Amino acid sequence: MTRTSVGRFVSEEARTKFLAAYDRAMGLWPGPREELDVETAYGTVHVHRYGSRTGEPIVLLHGHAGHPSNWYPQVAALGENHPVYAIDTLDDPGRSVQRAVATGSAQNAAWLGEVLAGLGLERVHLVGLSYGGWLALNQAIHAPERLASIAPLDPGGIEKVPARFYAHMIGGLSGMLAPRRLRPALGRLLANPALGSPPEMIAPLMLGMRTYKPNTRPAARPFTDEELGSIELPVLVLLGSRSALLRPRQVLRRVTALIPGVRAEIVQRAGHGLNLERPELVNEHLLRFVADADKSGDVAQATG
Repeated sequence: MTRTSVGRFVSEEARTKFLAAYDRAMGLWPGPREELDVETAYGTVHVHRYGSRTGEPIVLLHGHAGHPSNWYPQVAALGENHPVYAIDTLDDPGRSVQRAVATGSAQNAAWLGEVLAGLGLERVHLVGLSYGGWLALNQAIHAPERLASIAPLDPGGIEKVPARFYAHMIGGLSGMLAPRRLRPALGRLLANPALGSPPEMIAPLMLGMRTYKPNTRPAARPFTDEELGSIELPVLVLLGSRSALLRPRQVLRRVTALIPGVRAEIVQRAGHGLNLERPELVNEHLLRFVADADKSGDVAQATG
């Protein structure tokens, strides 16, 4: 779920090298882009902001060991009519600086809630991939006050992480050693879009895996039936048909049975990194869902 000790780079030289690669990766985003730091009880959280000055904000949470550049296929589309904020997860390699460990669900909801409050955001659409999806579900369960909706993409927290997921991660890292011209085809074979992603996005990922310690976190715990059933927000769950993390049909049945009013769908021809593999389709789903959630929120306020 969270790292068991404060994450840090093995040396200042390693951190400097990582951050240079990180900044190059952020060049994949459209401009102009703002960078913000928010102080929390658990550390300084770095945030990237892009897009419209009006509209309900959309907040993005990347997956384990990732970074905000992973959202580059989404940012322009989402930012056309919404402010977009992408958070450097507190205990992953990035520009956030962790000072205390968030030891459980309530603590993770606390630091993320402090970030939203520090940004002055009162009603946000929270989108998370993988571990970021776990954080989004966790926020909806433990601290939903500032949320308009959540959209977990192939999220942790629905079922136990299978052994094949770790094999998938090892296979992806091994695939990085293949000649660059062969990586896109290998990525399609393995349902691992990182192998076909821009090298700028991959460089900080590889550096972080080598030089940020501890470089793994325990598997995200599955939420109970009662926890998932307690979510009262609009929820969109998108699952990759070739996901290495989840059994999509079983997860579809569980979230449909437990989360009131959930929208859930299996995205065909996509694996765990569906936002990279099927970006246009994912963007379309997200924008339609956010628009509908905004309408339902306006109706609720008008009738409340």
